[in-house]
Amino acid sequence: MLYKFKSQATGDLIMLEPNGRQILKIIGRHDKQSLAQGIIRPPEMPAVIVALHAAVDAEEAQLTKARQEALDRGETLEPPERISLRQRATPFIDMLKRCIAEDQDLVWGV
Repeated sequence: MLYKFKSQATGDLIMLEPNGRQILKIIGRHDKQSLAQGIIRPPEMPAVIVALHAAVDAEEAQLTKARQEALDRGETLEPPERISLRQRATPFIDMLKRCIAEDQDLVWGV
């Protein structure tokens, strides 16, 4: 399954289901209906951006801590084999910023 995020302010943003679900859960869309379809209005978007930045910072702090702990043990930590949350969230954050600038909603599943 794919998530297709749409707005009149931007082109569509398409994410694989696990990645789109992760983004939606970070921004507080936990229930089944909100995961299936929804809307974010411009007044909500600054708080959504803050939540995404906080999640990115938390993931990066966790990785930094794990690297330091590995160094303290005299080991090296292999780089993660997955795409970071920062890389996944950045296009979504950019989309939100453009939506704010043009006062447009962001929708999915419609």
